[in-house]
Amino acid sequence: MSVARDEVMQTIAGYLHDLFEVPRDKITAKARLVEDLDLDSIDAVDLVVKLQDYTGKKIQAAEFKSVRTVGDVVERVHAQLHG
Repeated sequence: MSVARDEVMQTIAGYLHDLFEVPRDKITAKARLVEDLDLDSIDAVDLVVKLQDYTGKKIQAAEFKSVRTVGDVVERVHAQLHG
């Protein structure tokens, strides 16, 4: 399944908006998950579970340790989909 980064970004933006009520105008590739979007570690776990559903693959917590921005999440998910 070939999914473009833009499509991944749109999906993640939808999750952030729907799950955590993040205003869509705040969701950019450079937006920092903790500092800009106010996500905490519980939110991060919820997001990873949602992303596992999306990719159909198990996502290791270690893979997300270095994730800081929405763009980082997009890159990890894109790599999962094409890995």
